[in-house]
Amino acid sequence: MKDKVRVDKWLWSVRIFKSRTIATDECKGGRVKIGGVSLKPSYLISEGEIVEVKKNGFNFTYKVLNLIEKRVGAPIAQTCYEDLTPEAELNKYKDWYIGKSNGELREKGAGRPTKKERREIDKYKTDQF
Repeated sequence: MKDKVRVDKWLWSVRIFKSRTIATDECKGGRVKIGGVSLKPSYLISEGEIVEVKKNGFNFTYKVLNLIEKRVGAPIAQTCYEDLTPEAELNKYKDWYIGKSNGELREKGAGRPTKKERREIDKYKTDQF
């Protein structure tokens, strides 16, 4: 096992981001930090470090337990980090996620939303948080 792994590769391999490109872009955008300092995608993380990730407007905190370079299944990936995200932030995320799945149902036969309806939906979603 390696002593250090690129942060973008680790975030992708433990399934925090869907693709390595997204993980790289998030690092470049300053949304991945250690100790309040933004990381470059090539930053080498080691076990025991605490990584802060801002994703979809929510702040998640993870402690690195195992370093892996290859993407693995979700059950194995969950053993590679410890979720240290504050309870208040997790509740906020769960409320958003549940509201998203329940609130976006359309009547049968209504079809896709028009451009105007889409703007109203987006405005409604952003005003709630």
